[in-house]
Amino acid sequence: MKTIKIAPYIPTDINIEEINKNRIKIAAYPFESGYAITLAHPIRRLLLSSSVGYAPIGLKIEGVAHEFDSVRGISEDVSPFIVNLKNIRFINKASGEQGQQVVINYSFKGPMGLTGADLVNDVLDVVNKDAYLATINEDAVLDFSIIVQKGMGYVPSEDIRGMIPEDYIPLDAYFTPVKKAVYEIENVLVEDNPSYEKIVFDIETDGQVEPYKAFQEAIATMHLQMSIFGADVTAVPAISKGSSDDITELKDLMVKIDALNLSARCFNCLDRTGIRYVGELVLMTENDLKNIKNMGKKSYDEIAEKLQELGYPVDSELPEELKLSLNKKITKMKS
Repeated sequence: MKTIKIAPYIPTDINIEEINKNRIKIAAYPFESGYAITLAHPIRRLLLSSSVGYAPIGLKIEGVAHEFDSVRGISEDVSPFIVNLKNIRFINKASGEQGQQVVINYSFKGPMGLTGADLVNDVLDVVNKDAYLATINEDAVLDFSIIVQKGMGYVPSEDIRGMIPEDYIPLDAYFTPVKKAVYEIENVLVEDNPSYEKIVFDIETDGQVEPYKAFQEAIATMHLQMSIFGADVTAVPAISKGSSDDITELKDLMVKIDALNLSARCFNCLDRTGIRYVGELVLMTENDLKNIKNMGKKSYDEIAEKLQELGYPVDSELPEELKLSLNKKITKMKS
């Protein structure tokens, strides 16, 4: 018997397949006909344009005046050295404002083959440690400094020139850590109707960020952009305990677990158990969490750390009234 709808179907299933450390497939379904492409295309664009990474934006080499110069005792001229440097994928270990930009000085003496691994220190890590930079001949010294900046998208050297000291060579900056973001849309059957749709994302990063985290950040960016139109703030995954007001606190706890930026393994463990909201985790005791099926020590520690950051450590005492409201809200949202 056909019926007239009064609201679009809400997707109920999401599957995350880890192809390797830097590549995943995410399948979500079922969507109403036409809804899949409406969501998939902007998410893909946000993955490619708004994902945040690190890149070198400035280079200073001792004794070098410009990018077409050469360095005594180095097999490569400055231009190919710059090309090789731009291929290095950095991870800044610092956080907060210190994580926005870092200036590092290096000094190497030959003979040696310089690779990405040689740039690792207490502040910077390198994803592609085997990447080749230059060959330093015997009795030669290479002294240089680089500015590594946090950013998104692509910024040409012309725009960077005014952002760095005059004695540095500006570099084209490729910040985007997402190497590939594609999707397919398939039909799925719902109650004898074959016109419903499934989105299958295939996401690969360069190793600066986990692909699932990049996906979550793209979703968060979309929510924040849409919030200007008056979207429900509980749908925006910006978690902050912020206020002691019970209503505000309840909204904070009713954010979906996607907003925690958990690893794929940890997220799947909770998802298979049917846990959807941060408040469900907050209400659970240490034993409850550890007894979740397939909950290993690493996943438990990850969840405990996230809850601690939010101001709700495991086994913390919540006001009884908030507990009751939270249980009632979760039951309503999952019914």
